[in-house]
Amino acid sequence: MKHNTQLVFVIDPMCSWCWGFHPVMEELRQNYAGAYTYLLVVGGLRTTGQMTWNKNSKAYLAQNWQAVAQKTHQLFNHNLLNKTDFDYNTYPACKAIVTVRELWGEEAAFNYLSHIQKAFYVDGIDITSPEVLSTFISQDQEILDKKALDKDAFIDFYQSPRAELLMQHDFSKARSMGANAFPSVVKIDPDGHMVCLSGYRTLEDILQV
Repeated sequence: MKHNTQLVFVIDPMCSWCWGFHPVMEELRQNYAGAYTYLLVVGGLRTTGQMTWNKNSKAYLAQNWQAVAQKTHQLFNHNLLNKTDFDYNTYPACKAIVTVRELWGEEAAFNYLSHIQKAFYVDGIDITSPEVLSTFISQDQEILDKKALDKDAFIDFYQSPRAELLMQHDFSKARSMGANAFPSVVKIDPDGHMVCLSGYRTLEDILQV
């Protein structure tokens, strides 16, 4: 049967290695579209107040981003590190992806992820508020033409208890699959057997499995 094996991508939109992994994920989805069913699960890297914004945390991020850029050749905008205050809370972006996925489907969620990752890492936009996150709905003309995305519908669902419940369910699902590092790729065959590749992997690594 076609699409009988799943590849589940467990990511956090504000995780630098997930941004580094984005080209690999997209190459898999484009070049092996007929081989797998692709699913997106958010992991929840950190919530509000978990990273103190100071000289040490900025140095840690700068070093980490440089390592990702060298390994993956993805672009990084370091203007964020010039901010005197920033709450590195990834939960709003995670909930936004869950919202888009629930309202408009898996493909819309993958496309929306691309928009907000680029906004954060390349354009240096703070994506930690629902108001900012909602602006990327209207920018996705490709999905708009097909799905009629609506910013008001996005905000309404994002603020609902169900959105929080679904996000927490994703976090639990990631842990239950053994995806304790981001990104992770989980392969689930038709019999339910799982293989989890934790952490950044190249396309070649994934295809070997």
